[in-house]
Amino acid sequence: MMLDKERYDRALALLREAYPEVRPALVYSSPFELLVSTMLAAQCTDRQVNKCTALLYKTYNTPAQFASLTEAELEPYIKSCGFFHTKGRNIIAMSRILMAEYGGEVPKDRDALTRLPGVGRKTANVVVSNAFGIPAIAVDTHVFRVTNRIGLADAKNVEKTEAQLMEHIPEADWSDAHHWLIYHGRQVCDAKKPKCAQCCVACVCDTWQRSAE
Repeated sequence: MMLDKERYDRALALLREAYPEVRPALVYSSPFELLVSTMLAAQCTDRQVNKCTALLYKTYNTPAQFASLTEAELEPYIKSCGFFHTKGRNIIAMSRILMAEYGGEVPKDRDALTRLPGVGRKTANVVVSNAFGIPAIAVDTHVFRVTNRIGLADAKNVEKTEAQLMEHIPEADWSDAHHWLIYHGRQVCDAKKPKCAQCCVACVCDTWQRSAE
């Protein structure tokens, strides 16, 4: 059951209080680095991506440099991120398109980003939100799990979850809410063993309330 507005506002206020210092976990110094890191983070932890890119970005960190690479040259840097053949191929292809069509700049337009190889809606939302300050809610596994457990969403897939969150969360809070929910999913609302007794939003959580009945 979807939360009514009062309960929805309460949940967001509690998450804001619990995680006041929100920021991306990925380490980057440019929109391009964020785009590459987010592509590498698919089915990989941000911590592992940061380990890989700490060395990678010291050697290559511009679209022009990546566009000139072969897959064999890039893969040793990203191998520990998993699916490195596909990721490497997409990152190089993406970089070549940036050079050919966008003057080596990462586009700020979400639709343009999703037309790049290996860039889905979640990745595009992460980039426009964190690199360009455009309000967006990127629904990853944590956000999907947490919002549907709490009752902030009632959806079977990430697209519908995103639509429901955008409908009920004020646009000014979209980007921060994305980080609040990720932090909560990592620290408290674990996939297998959620720490419900420590949960700051248990009082408005549909799952917790049903279990207490």
